[in-house]
Amino acid sequence: MTPEQRKLCRDLIILPNARVRITKEEFLRQFPSAVEGGKLALKWLQKAYETRSADDLSCALIVGGNFGFVPEHKDILQRLIDENWHYSHEDIVTTLQNWPTPDTVEALFRATQWIPKSLEYDDYRALAVKAIWALGAIPGNEAETKLETLAHSENAILRKNAQEQLERRHNAT
Repeated sequence: MTPEQRKLCRDLIILPNARVRITKEEFLRQFPSAVEGGKLALKWLQKAYETRSADDLSCALIVGGNFGFVPEHKDILQRLIDENWHYSHEDIVTTLQNWPTPDTVEALFRATQWIPKSLEYDDYRALAVKAIWALGAIPGNEAETKLETLAHSENAILRKNAQEQLERRHNAT
């Protein structure tokens, strides 16, 4: 990804005053493939993974967030959960929440089991909590089993959130 492409991606971010530096339409004039089945985001996700570029990964997530992710993104996103060279773990978990399916359970569970360098300061374990809530939205035994494991965690934050998700699931039935 070139510096100009990174700038265009970052310009899609909504500013605090609800303004943007570039509209989606302007972006699409330069990158029409952004909405062609998520091809641009997928290409940039794969390239960021190969080159271990945290900046490129962040930009690919911005493009996907603006123009949509598709199931073809799941595989690489699940692999990115375990990588320590970037700082987008929470964004990746948020993206995986779009697919509350059993094939994301393992990656989401792994996100509860370690703390990336970029989040070592976070005593509240926001990444793990997001992943637990994502697990809570996935139907089936796989997610239930992982939540039960987390509900017995030595970590009070993990234990509390997993117990809340289990209770929510049981009350919904």
